[in-house]
Amino acid sequence: MSKTTPATLALTKAGIAFELFPYDYDPDAPRVGLQAAQALGKAPEQVFKTLMTLADGKPACVIVPSDCEVSMKKLATALGAKSAQMMKPADAERLTGYKVGGVSPFGQRKSVPTVMDETAILFDLVLINGGQRGLLLGIAPDDALRAASASLADLTA
Repeated sequence: MSKTTPATLALTKAGIAFELFPYDYDPDAPRVGLQAAQALGKAPEQVFKTLMTLADGKPACVIVPSDCEVSMKKLATALGAKSAQMMKPADAERLTGYKVGGVSPFGQRKSVPTVMDETAILFDLVLINGGQRGLLLGIAPDDALRAASASLADLTA
């Protein structure tokens, strides 16, 4: 597994500190984020998943704890949209340049509005996908927000 991805390159270029957390990715896991948390011995609420969505038909990125579901109503509100829905996996891969299960909010092919769940600031370090399956990045929440040009909001159901 390569430890260099568009995400790690983008963070390095921006001068943002991060730690690598590789783990054994299980493609058959019912919930990849929870499987990652378990594999690393981390609390599920500290491991954040990156999801690609559509808000009023426009792409957006959402970062939420792996043990939570996104409230599409709250997400739409946070993005100033009337409605939000999940993006189709093939569209997410084309847009971001990452495979589903390895989507990172950092270093995506195209910049899109990004929102992170407000619970991220409860931790000194959050784990977010590093741009490939089986690789998470440990990063300070403030640095993650800055690197992804993200806003904070209550996003979970």
